[in-house]
Amino acid sequence: MISTVTSTTVSTITSSITTGALAASLALVSVIILFVLLVQKELVTAADTPRFRALGRTLDVAIVPLLMAFAMIVVTRVAEALR
Repeated sequence: MISTVTSTTVSTITSSITTGALAASLALVSVIILFVLLVQKELVTAADTPRFRALGRTLDVAIVPLLMAFAMIVVTRVAEALR
């Protein structure tokens, strides 16, 4: 009985640590992608050609959800810091 509880507890703790590390790395990757897309949008919108303006509008499709994810990351990190 004790060995079952111990192995279950260890596997639960290990999976939660792995999930936390995965979430942190996913957050980092999404912030880096957001930064790259924002820089690319600035460079594209500086051009005057219609093709680049269309590309700039197309980049909004990826930027808006990443901005929402960034806002959630910031909110959760601030909530963790205040706890």
